[in-house]
Amino acid sequence: MNRLFVVDKPIFVSSNRYMNVIKRKYGTKKVGFSGTLDPFATGCLIVATGQYTKLFQYLDKTPKTYRATLWLGAESASLDLENILNIRDVPKVDETKLRRILTSLEGELEYLPPKYSAKKIDGERAYRRMRNGEEVTLNYVRSKIYELRLLHYRHPFVTFEATVSEGTYIRSLGAMIAEALELSGTLSALRRLREGKFRIGNEESLDPLNYLALPKNRYFGDLQWLELGKKLHPRFFEKQENGLYVVETEEFFSILEFKEGEIKYRLNRIEKYRGG
Repeated sequence: MNRLFVVDKPIFVSSNRYMNVIKRKYGTKKVGFSGTLDPFATGCLIVATGQYTKLFQYLDKTPKTYRATLWLGAESASLDLENILNIRDVPKVDETKLRRILTSLEGELEYLPPKYSAKKIDGERAYRRMRNGEEVTLNYVRSKIYELRLLHYRHPFVTFEATVSEGTYIRSLGAMIAEALELSGTLSALRRLREGKFRIGNEESLDPLNYLALPKNRYFGDLQWLELGKKLHPRFFEKQENGLYVVETEEFFSILEFKEGEIKYRLNRIEKYRGG
């Protein structure tokens, strides 16, 4: 069964473990997901079964939008609820100053990711090293913050919405807001609302052709050559420039790479979505 859909991941379960729930629910063994959510985070998680698990790298998944709540006065080793170290009362902040700080963080941003993260150090996840009591040193990463706006401030909780590039650490963003306020702070809630055009729904099946981040190309040659994965020549295509393209037939679609006059099959004979 080939399906592409969005699930609403619940709190305090890893994205990987939640796939066991999906496997049982849909009676399938081949399940994959894209865009890992932290265990304490909820919301939009893209899931695919069957052949569609091969499509993740070609999907249009950016920008991403999150709703988060920053708990001022709380300290956490992981910048979330899972490793709270200390909680203390802090003074209220000026809301005008808070909005100004949020605006200042929009644009290109360079920062350190959380030490409790899936970043790899010599092949091992950083969070595993932290749990083993080892020292962790991470490199700076870059993200683009398209929009960062205040939803409401009810002391000591600041709720904001962030639209960001792929790979952005919202926990780090929360820490930067707290630091600019000269206060400690950690995220008490995090929810992903959307990834590109993917939004939380009722797990309805989606047509992958509507979500691929690739231009379409038309093939004018013998369809049997495409069906059998034979060597193709650019002259039989509407577009011949270098790049990745999706090519449709009535029964299936293929993803082809055009490079220096040659064509390579990235994926071939992926069954088209039939609805339902």
